[in-house]
Parts: sequence; structure tokens; C-alpha cells
Amino acid sequence: MSIAAKFVPFKRATSRNSMRILLAPALLVLMSLNALAEDWVAGEHYKVLDVPVESAADSGVEVVEVFSYACVHCYAFDPALDAWKAQQTTDVSFRRVPAIFNNTWALLAQAFYAGEAMQVIDAVHAPLFKAIHEQRRDVRDPDVLASVFEDAAGVEPKEFLQVFNSFGVRGRVQQADAHGRAYGVTGVPSMVVAGKYLIDGKSAGNNTRMLQVVDYLVAKELAESASAEVDEAADAES
Repeated sequence: MSIAAKFVPFKRATSRNSMRILLAPALLVLMSLNALAEDWVAGEHYKVLDVPVESAADSGVEVVEVFSYACVHCYAFDPALDAWKAQQTTDVSFRRVPAIFNNTWALLAQAFYAGEAMQVIDAVHAPLFKAIHEQRRDVRDPDVLASVFEDAAGVEPKEFLQVFNSFGVRGRVQQADAHGRAYGVTGVPSMVVAGKYLIDGKSAGNNTRMLQVVDYLVAKELAESASAEVDEAADAES
């Protein structure tokens, strides 16, 4: 018997072990998917986009909230969304995209991207909501927005206005507008998963159920990705 022939059973066993290792996470994701899948139906509880939008995430399943600081429903939804975010792993890449339905919303999108550019968005996010919905401040005035940034994050008004009116921030607002159109968003808050699926409170039943649908679609994407990896590994082993 040749040396190669002696090692054939070992190689086959190794291949089987490798496949078991690869299949384990895939099976876990599929079990999670089955647990989450109540009766979530495409076209009823979420929309499959006709043309998928490219994800901005380097890794994980991208989940986007399309929102506006002017939207009272977004304000009410924010605590639940924060709690959901805190439970996510590196399998999920979350970001926000401001909706731009009118000039006031465009100004608030500028404020959002100014906050991101200055790396103070976490500090000013809740105060921007409160300035509108609790304090009833007129945020159409950039000086009012500047004062929110100063109070919440210590940003000098002159610095805020310079970034707020910058070409880079205005460009990002235009990109957000284009993304909102590509997603087909007609109301907020809305969620987009993997650039493929659009969910809102109306289709899901309410905003809490919207997050449940998001969980289901994230698990669906992870299961499909895991299955593709197993198929690739099987092809390589054959």
C-alpha cells in the first residue's frame, strides 16, 4: 500500500471534521432564524427593494435607521432603538441616515452630519431631539442649533457654523437624500437591512415589532452568508 493510500481515511475524516466546524455556526443561525420567524412575510411586513442599495458596512449586516429629529415618532422610538443597539454583536453594523422631506429636515440633516464630522454626535443626539420636542426651540435658526452643540458638547458656535455650512456636510446631506430615495422611504422612522429590505412601523404593526422584523432579516442574511460559506468550503474539499 502506498503512503498516499494510507492517509486517505485520515484526510476524509479531517474533511468531515472541517465541515462540522463550518456547519455549526450555520445551524445556530438557522435555529435563530426559525425562532424569530413568527409570520414575517415579504410584501406585508417588509418590502424587498427592487434594486438593492450598496451597503456602507465593511463587515456584518448593515442596519440603517432613516429618521429625522423633527419626527416625534422617531423621538419616541429612540430609547427602544438604543436598547436594541446595545444588544447587538459585531454581526450587525448600525448607522443612521437622516430623512429629507423638506428644507427644515435638510437643516437638521446638516446638524446631524456636522455632529458626525466633529465626532460629537453621541453627545448632541438626544439634546437635539429634546430641543425640538420638549423645549420647543426653533431649530430652523442655525444659531439655535449652535447653542445646542455648545451646551451639549462644548462646541464653539463659530466652529459649529463653519462645519455646518461646509461643502463636505452639504455633500453628505445630498447623499442622504439620494439614499432615502433609493430606499423608497415615505415615512419615518424606517429601517433598512442589508440594503435589501425596508421596514416601517406601519408594515410591521408598530415600532417594537419593526425591530423584531429587523432581527429576523438580520438572521436571514447571516444564515444565507453562512450557507454560502459552507457551499464554498464543500466545493474546495471536493
